[in-house]
Amino acid sequence: MRKFITYCFVLTGLSAFGQDNSETVEAKKLNALVINAQSDFPLESVHVINLNKVIGTITNEKGEFSITASANDTLYLSYLGFKTQKIRVTNDMLKFKNTKIALTEMAYALEEVIVTPYELTGFLEIDVKNIPINEGYQYSISGLEKGYEAGSKNPSAVTKVLGAILNPADMLRNLFGKEVKQMKKLRLMKQDDQIRDLLASKFDRELLTELLHLEKVDIEDILTNCNYSRSFIATANDLQILDAVSGCYEDFKVLNRGK
Repeated sequence: MRKFITYCFVLTGLSAFGQDNSETVEAKKLNALVINAQSDFPLESVHVINLNKVIGTITNEKGEFSITASANDTLYLSYLGFKTQKIRVTNDMLKFKNTKIALTEMAYALEEVIVTPYELTGFLEIDVKNIPINEGYQYSISGLEKGYEAGSKNPSAVTKVLGAILNPADMLRNLFGKEVKQMKKLRLMKQDDQIRDLLASKFDRELLTELLHLEKVDIEDILTNCNYSRSFIATANDLQILDAVSGCYEDFKVLNRGK
């Protein structure tokens, strides 16, 4: 009987311990201030992204921000002209409101730029003929909202498009380890206006790799297999890249519905 009572006591203690642990990771409002590391002046309109919860916000005119976070979440801070910074959230940061985060300005070395003007004649009919033409045709598929690039026009183009859609979706599953959470992140990123605004201003794929846990080369491989042109992959902003990767996977689900 004593052993049974002791056993129940231990189980009760473990249950209480588990509850205490769950409280420490409970989501709370984190309030902090972002400043310039050189001048200590507050920075307005700094993008702050919680990489774990896939939500974002920006600092106000006083450099202040408030965001939902739990202990050990990672915050990603980005501001034009400053080095991006990742901060691990601590219990003290959640408890107190006087946390200051300093961003460091970036030093840019300007390189020589050579501008080559177009050789225009002034006659529209002649100048139009000298404009480079994109020879990549696009094909639409019933059930899908957008068209796909498929190179030169030939009988195998449609087959090439279908293969391109089916192939990278399997690649996405393998890269994400077949985890549903990673698939949900794509949708959450597209729904958050602050994240979309930040991605629209970036071209370095840095935030995408952080949020999706992918390497830059993996993102390029997905888009290449999905038949996006090298020009698009090289020049598109991060929001366009996100929409392309997400669209590729969503199209895969449409084509494989019911299988």
